[in-house]
Amino acid sequence: MPFRSRRLRPAVLLLTTALVAGGVGGCSALAPFTTCEGTEDRLRELDSLPLLASAPPGAKAAPGDAGAYAECVDDSGDAWLSARRLYFYPGSEQEVLAHYRRAAEDGGWQVHTPAWPFADPALELCFTQGPEGGARQATVHFVSRRLLHEVYRLPPNRESARGLAFEIEAGSESDGSSSSCWD
Repeated sequence: MPFRSRRLRPAVLLLTTALVAGGVGGCSALAPFTTCEGTEDRLRELDSLPLLASAPPGAKAAPGDAGAYAECVDDSGDAWLSARRLYFYPGSEQEVLAHYRRAAEDGGWQVHTPAWPFADPALELCFTQGPEGGARQATVHFVSRRLLHEVYRLPPNRESARGLAFEIEAGSESDGSSSSCWD
């Protein structure tokens, strides 16, 4: 026997109308989504963070657009600001992470280690800084040779052939609300 309810029809009609009207108007009635409008100053501030430029001695920035970027993306409904630097380094992962631990702590960032059981806290770091309304986070990631070629479109060269590649990325909600490192 099929399920029927006359009481649900008005609710379904109202919900359908709200969704269609929200889509046509470029807004959603379901959540307070944020956009990239008006985030230019906040993005410039994020891109100029000293932590991004504090590469370990001996590290070289990747060339061109692959080396640095800053952008605001709002395709998921909530705008996210990010700025990244990609470096090549002739030393070890542990040296890179030790450098950024010191730089982050000296810059007033709080260091976090991953909470999941299979993570390697010696190779994964995230930092947070700032109160609600001005909160930021930063992460350090190591980049494989394959990703250098496929994602960053970098051909093999002397810097990428020896040592390792890593990126440091800073991010922020468009309104500065706090976000967790390991969600």
